[in-house]
Amino acid sequence: MYLSTSRASDIAGNTPAPKGPLRAVPGTVFALGLVSLVTDVSAEMVTAVLPLYLMAGLGMSPLAFGALDGLHQGATAVLRLAGGRIADRTRRHKLVAGAGYALSAACKAALLAVATPWSVAAVVAADRTGKGLRTAPRDALISLSVPPGEQGRAFGVHRALDTAGALLGPLAAFGVLWVAVDGYEAVFTVSCCVAVLGVVLLALFVREARAPTTAPARVTRPATPPVRTLLRLPGLRGLCLTAVVLGLFTVGDAFLYLLLQRRLDLSAAYFPLLPVGTAAVFLLAALPVGRLADRLGRRRVFLGGHVLLLGAALLLLAPVPAGSLLVVGVLAALGLFYAATDGVLMAAAGPLLPAGLRTTGLAVLQTAQALARFAGSLLFGSAWTLWGPDAALGLAATGLLLSLVAVAVFGGTRADRPS
Repeated sequence: MYLSTSRASDIAGNTPAPKGPLRAVPGTVFALGLVSLVTDVSAEMVTAVLPLYLMAGLGMSPLAFGALDGLHQGATAVLRLAGGRIADRTRRHKLVAGAGYALSAACKAALLAVATPWSVAAVVAADRTGKGLRTAPRDALISLSVPPGEQGRAFGVHRALDTAGALLGPLAAFGVLWVAVDGYEAVFTVSCCVAVLGVVLLALFVREARAPTTAPARVTRPATPPVRTLLRLPGLRGLCLTAVVLGLFTVGDAFLYLLLQRRLDLSAAYFPLLPVGTAAVFLLAALPVGRLADRLGRRRVFLGGHVLLLGAALLLLAPVPAGSLLVVGVLAALGLFYAATDGVLMAAAGPLLPAGLRTTGLAVLQTAQALARFAGSLLFGSAWTLWGPDAALGLAATGLLLSLVAVAVFGGTRADRPS
């Protein structure tokens, strides 16, 4: 297990980490991991029940749910740019991230006051606004705390802790639904309380990252807009194009869980347990996959993750009996997909970006990917409505396969390991 140090110099990332597989991560990384763990318990409690709550409980159509799922993944993605730019200009990464965490916590309470599909959609949009504000500053805090050669490991540690929350959240939702009379409202109430705890942990234990000692004390503002300046960096531009092309055909996990539940004829009470399997695999794989990405190349690992997602889709389409093989195969592939893509993409981008524009650069990449996935969810929901779930999944799998081939052929296979 990775342990943090308690000294301020370690938190700033200035003390060399001990060598070997158990070397410590900076305190900022570990503290942010704990914040993400608690916040993900809250978020995944809601996410685990939201598909059935909307489609079975409130009667939302697949097309409308596709729009909401896309919104959940990135309709407010442009706010990532705003959050990133504010954090870079003010150098208050923690404050901007904290505002995002606080907004999401307030939205958990707001779910108790809404009862129609589109009022729920509005609250989800506000919640995603909070996520959009906090994600880039949080990842910049991680990236600025470690040297370039350890980016993958640092993000792997954070994502492992984050995923522990994603594992516990559905289990908590399952427990609440099992014992509560009015299950959904009870889930939203508990989720709100846990989200507030995450904000408190951020305020108490996360410290602002320091700029590298070789960086000038004052950041020189570029003559051109920062987004345009960043997109002139060939490495970042290539990563953005890769994330967009693949994101268009990335099927949201909520859709995959609905398809799996349909194949298994699983009752609503057990539906929240499906994300647990994905989170368990992600938790176990995040650290080793992050270290593997540092050694073999982060872009290669990122592409490999999408191959695993394609495998999950093909397994759902295959004439496999509805049993343990189907469940384990789909959830394991989905968990490995997240381990190979989530933190790895940020680790690939971090060393390409100047410290003064690190948050904005990560936000540009996150926004590009989120908007592509939003469009992909709309396309998948439309295909489901018009031609049915199997046809929609088949089209998505075909598109993802062609995108992987195009990226591999035209994007090259150059190594992206830090020197």
